[in-house]
Amino acid sequence: MEKKSISFYTATAVVISNMIGTGVFTSLGYQVMGIKSGFALLLLWLIGGAAALLGALCYGELGAALPRSGGEYNYLSKIFHPALGFLSGWVSATVGFAAPVAAASMAFADYLKKGGDLSPVLMGGTDISSGLFAAVIIILVSCIHFLKVKIGSRFQNIFTAISIVTILIIVINGLLTGHTGDADFTPNHAALHEILSSSFAISFFFVTFAYSGWNAAAYIAGEMENVQENLPKALLRGTAFVTFLYFLLNFVFLYTTPLAEMEGKKEVGFVAATYIFGTVGGKIMALIIAIKLISTISSMTLAGPRIISVMGEDFPLFKKLAQKNKYEVPAYAILVQSVIALVFVFTSTFDQVITFIGFTLNLFTFMTVAGLIVLRIKQPDLPRPFKTPFYPFTPIVFMVISLWLIYFGIADKPLVSLAAIATVLSGLIFYYFGKRAIAP
Repeated sequence: MEKKSISFYTATAVVISNMIGTGVFTSLGYQVMGIKSGFALLLLWLIGGAAALLGALCYGELGAALPRSGGEYNYLSKIFHPALGFLSGWVSATVGFAAPVAAASMAFADYLKKGGDLSPVLMGGTDISSGLFAAVIIILVSCIHFLKVKIGSRFQNIFTAISIVTILIIVINGLLTGHTGDADFTPNHAALHEILSSSFAISFFFVTFAYSGWNAAAYIAGEMENVQENLPKALLRGTAFVTFLYFLLNFVFLYTTPLAEMEGKKEVGFVAATYIFGTVGGKIMALIIAIKLISTISSMTLAGPRIISVMGEDFPLFKKLAQKNKYEVPAYAILVQSVIALVFVFTSTFDQVITFIGFTLNLFTFMTVAGLIVLRIKQPDLPRPFKTPFYPFTPIVFMVISLWLIYFGIADKPLVSLAAIATVLSGLIFYYFGKRAIAP
């Protein structure tokens, strides 16, 4: 029997690192363009965390009942139809992980540039483009994950620890700095007006992107130790911990930094760090945040290729992608995801990458949570080591939030949504030929 290599701690680290990525260090700058109430802004992050926790509770039951790597690909294939599962895997393979890897690497390069004159070997004083540095970090992290799973796991755990320490340093020093920002945290009439505004809805879209990754441990379930117990725990504890960190970090950003200084800024973490630590300290923190983003790239490089690999096991056309190297790592799947991420780096802007993936991710998490209800009806006697609390209200509330986001995505950005739908449906072509292929 194949020995399971991924522990509960690594699985939790994967959840944390997938969530703590580009979103929390970029989103607030866009949110303050339409919302000025500190209370309304913090409420956004609490609601986003609550939605992620609802999803984690649902995925916890599915993962314990259907313990195999692949996440939505595994669940949708078994609950509905292999074609639907394939489409979710197709999206994960083409944009679901590769695009966030690209976005995180772009943010890595931008933060590296902000602190560049403190590290001339890396960025300052050179004419090397940010895209090249983004590409280099993708290649380096991929090479690490070509090695033994335990090496990749240790790398993941170390950089997750760096992520947590970085945020705690910012939070503690920000609280000690004092209230130098101008956000109003009072739950007054103005705050209520902004909560009911369209700007709140637009900002919530950015928040859900920042929380994406709460389901990451489901993608590596097949390699987890004691998966039926550890998977739900990793999903829930990782998501709850990140919600707590997100609330503190955004409070400190608002507490220390004037809204006008953050408005429209992508590197909001650097702007806030400059107010907290001073000019030089802000540049140092920019470099630390850049290092922190390596954990996001790493976690997605660990989780995403497992979906591609599982698809290769099921479809002869993609059999090569299921092959593992001498270290039992899906090397071809890692290579494919990394190449797609590199294409995004050199052909798309940061904003385009973020916008494109939001619609598809919400679509498939909605269908997966709906699958929880269907599975309860179709197989009521299926062993469920973990059951979703407050069923059916938990999945229903999550689905309502997801539907609202899907509707908003279509109404606000119809062309991007249509492009996302076209990407999803293009997977049917590959499913058709993949199903018809005859294994040698």
